[in-house]
Amino acid sequence: MRLSRLPVLLTAVLVVGGCAMRSSPYAQAPAPAAPVAVAQAPAPRGLFAQGGPLVRAPAPGAVAIPAGPTTDYAAYPQGGRETRYLLGPGDRLRITVFGQDGLTNSYAVDAAGNITMPLVGTVPARGLTTALLSRSVTERLRQGFIREPKVAIEVEGYRPFFIHGEVASPGQYPYVANMTVENAIAIAGGFGPRANRGQVTLARTVNGQTTRATVGPSHPLRPGDTLRVGERWF
Repeated sequence: MRLSRLPVLLTAVLVVGGCAMRSSPYAQAPAPAAPVAVAQAPAPRGLFAQGGPLVRAPAPGAVAIPAGPTTDYAAYPQGGRETRYLLGPGDRLRITVFGQDGLTNSYAVDAAGNITMPLVGTVPARGLTTALLSRSVTERLRQGFIREPKVAIEVEGYRPFFIHGEVASPGQYPYVANMTVENAIAIAGGFGPRANRGQVTLARTVNGQTTRATVGPSHPLRPGDTLRVGERWF
């Protein structure tokens, strides 16, 4: 009879002991899960490091045209906007000096990148926006000529673009706002009989640096750009 009660007593002792361990202030908290190590790729070094010369190395024969607040696309007219257009030789400007009919006229940016006006003489214009050139002309007029000059400048005619290679009539043509590569080829009489239609190269000079890229027919053209249509060999 006493032996039959032994399993029951042992079970009760184990249950009571487990409860005591869980409620004891000295019971150990479960160990936190070990952090999972995440493998990270080593940071590039040398020429391929951040800011290195080979981080964005272009593919051979297809150098990307730079873009930025002071270059290429932002600097050229988009949809008729001229706020960021950078002036260059061949541009024709309409300069209005309010109250001064003798100064209000059309002026061309010459090959040296300057305009020449009465009273103020030669004024550098290459690489400037119309707003910056207006400020420059205003300052010059204020120096002993006009007390409070008010000057407004707008682009009257853009410098031409150039197209050569396998087109019917290569040469120089006036730029028209919102022009594309396809429009330029049409103006030049279309593709020649040996034209490689998939090899149209655009060259653009920005801040004295010329870049080239292979472009498609819908690519936007900018004043002063040069297009070359390649030749197929079979």
